[in-house]
Amino acid sequence: MNVNEKYPIGSVNKKWDDDDKADWLSKQDVKRSYQDEVLAKLEPLNKSFDIEEYGTLFYAPEKYPLYIVKTREWEQHKPNILITGGVHGYETSGVQGAIRFLETAALNYSDNFNILIAPCVSPWGYETINRWNPYTVDPNRSFNADGEAEAEEALFLMNYMKASAIKFTAHIDLHETTDTDNSEFRPALAARDNIHQPYWDIPDGLYLVGDSEKPAHEFQKAIINGVRKVTHIAPADENGKIIGVPTTQEGVINYEISKLGLATGMTDSIYSTTTEVYPDSPEINDEICIQAQVAAVCSALDYVLKEHLVK
Repeated sequence: MNVNEKYPIGSVNKKWDDDDKADWLSKQDVKRSYQDEVLAKLEPLNKSFDIEEYGTLFYAPEKYPLYIVKTREWEQHKPNILITGGVHGYETSGVQGAIRFLETAALNYSDNFNILIAPCVSPWGYETINRWNPYTVDPNRSFNADGEAEAEEALFLMNYMKASAIKFTAHIDLHETTDTDNSEFRPALAARDNIHQPYWDIPDGLYLVGDSEKPAHEFQKAIINGVRKVTHIAPADENGKIIGVPTTQEGVINYEISKLGLATGMTDSIYSTTTEVYPDSPEINDEICIQAQVAAVCSALDYVLKEHLVK
């Protein structure tokens, strides 16, 4: 399916130019509040966590400060854990799941781990419910190994990590796969780049994306088993695939993370996973999606503890 022909912006068989990108941007509007739904929830957490501003987005610095939340009393012997949410701002439970973990569970793990959380990497995307930033750039294709990032959302976070020089044992990146991936975002990508986008069904259930270079099969399995207590796991299609990629076990596919510039490639951690919750399933609701993200993080940390990485 070449969805390029169906998208209302741009010309068929031609990549978007600056006018097309401006046309796209003019059609975006604010649908929810980063201040009310994210920043206001972070403020009371400063009683128990250290909160640092690691940047402000150039296109609206007064509106989109970026924050890192850290457990206190960091100790050298503890494994370091990174949790990221809202790399794709429109994926709601990634953001709210990171915040809920901070509110309900993070302190339970702070004796054994140094935990760092970036709950909303792409606040403009959160407010406008977008995968891209205002420049039609996907932040989750911008975490490049050379440190160069087309998306400033990725650049600020990479710069913070570089300056901090933290070696992470695990990185859990919280995402969703929604019906709008087929109805809006992939058609827009096909039109922007004048490329063919093959059709695939959106999987009904949670799945994980591991790193093909470091698949960590037992780690992924532990997360799947933990999450299934909260919500159902996405089945493979008749070809044994999820979103066009062969499964390596129930509910798990692997990508070339660093090559694609995905967020979990930024840390070169021993264990990494990207959660993909399906919020449009008739079997669940927004609250279950948030709980599933928290269950994924907790299951990941429980696995690391079980593997005796904490001394």
